[in-house]
Amino acid sequence: MDSRDIFSALINVDEGLKQGLTRRQFIVLQAKAALIFSVNASGLFVPREAFTADLPDIVVARGRPGPATRAAVGLLGGMGSFVKPGDKVVIKPNMSFARGAGSATNTDPEVVRELVAMCREAGASRIRVLDHPLRPNELCIEGVRDACRLFGDNTVQALEDSDFYRETQLSDAVTFKKTDIAKDVLDADVLISAPVAKSHSSTGVSLSMKGMMGLVLNRTVMHWRYDLSTAIVDLCTYLKPQLVVIDSTRVLSTNGPGGPGKVLKEDTIIASKDMVAADATAIQMFEWYGKKMQPRQVKHIRIAHERGLGRMDINNLITRKVQV
Repeated sequence: MDSRDIFSALINVDEGLKQGLTRRQFIVLQAKAALIFSVNASGLFVPREAFTADLPDIVVARGRPGPATRAAVGLLGGMGSFVKPGDKVVIKPNMSFARGAGSATNTDPEVVRELVAMCREAGASRIRVLDHPLRPNELCIEGVRDACRLFGDNTVQALEDSDFYRETQLSDAVTFKKTDIAKDVLDADVLISAPVAKSHSSTGVSLSMKGMMGLVLNRTVMHWRYDLSTAIVDLCTYLKPQLVVIDSTRVLSTNGPGGPGKVLKEDTIIASKDMVAADATAIQMFEWYGKKMQPRQVKHIRIAHERGLGRMDINNLITRKVQV
């Protein structure tokens, strides 16, 4: 794709504005131009047919972690659709275990680095990459911190001390009505969920919804005082990421969340504005515990769908696939 193609795409957007396009049509054209720029900058090729349809609900991009992440976000409209100049952004990956990306217990550092880069390109004034690790902090965040060090030493942080949290009422909750949430999240304009796709001994899978537990101080109480699946959905009535990017480049299909277990090398990134749809896509796409599963079989996904937090009926949604 050469510079004439990029210039043509931008001219078409300008012409569309002059001709009175609807807001959604204009956003679609913006998405096309954003993806052209992002892919061109990476030196990659995306087929022309990738630019011909309406904005999708879900994107499935296959390729190396960084380029696939950029392409997936591009097809959703580009990071500029989520992050505006001056915004404060929190990115929530999995950084709970002192293991490398090959174990599929933590989000691949390349995915996180690409998200941070795109947020900076969109003009974010502050970007924090946060998690509450289950193992020694420095070992858990080491890989992502090193990958993001060029963006500043304070970008990646492990939140263990209670001073990092503030008590918050979950007004739309059913049972889990109050918890301490990371202050940076409460003060952020944009929350991006970037989990790794992995199995979980208590909830079946750990994806974007389950991953929100890494932004609260006391998640143990969610296991023993409440029904865990209901508590996860309660938390997600408050913590609603504007963008979900699931790292499925490797999938821990057994013995999660800490492994070691069976790791599937899938080279896939799943992205959506809808956390329920994103999680449902990962559930349906991959093998879990040696078999295929449907989203309705995961209790917190089913409850979230029933309570209107998102849609698990992904066969009725628009999914776009791209190879980079």
